[in-house]
Amino acid sequence: LLEVCIDSVASAISAVEGGAQRVELCADLFEGGITPSAGLIKRVRENISIKLNVIIRPRGGDFCYDEEEFEMMKHDILLCKTYGVDGVVFGILNTDGTIDLRRNAELVEIAHPMDITFHRAFDMTVDIFQALEDVVKLNIP
Repeated sequence: LLEVCIDSVASAISAVEGGAQRVELCADLFEGGITPSAGLIKRVRENISIKLNVIIRPRGGDFCYDEEEFEMMKHDILLCKTYGVDGVVFGILNTDGTIDLRRNAELVEIAHPMDITFHRAFDMTVDIFQALEDVVKLNIP
């Protein structure tokens, strides 16, 4: 499977032309990727037929989000569903560097039946082996 990280309609079309089978749409790639605008999500979906995953990350920096940011993430996932997005990419950590099981589980439930990828927040955990067990507990298909 060839997946390409993209940040525009033009890069989405180029990825398809280059043989990608899936793209991950992000804004602000220099910051490691944040949630793109609704307009960009819609236009990319209208212009490609391959699988489209969208990053759900309200801001750059760490992966510890306050309640307002968490609400934004839930809303963005629901928006992605309405635009026919195939999958979402997210990850929330607790301030101690462990995976926030409760809030990630809530996002998994909201995202169902879309594909889900737990993103690079995994790399920032304090115990990668425990983090792997925690991600498995989330039943991400």
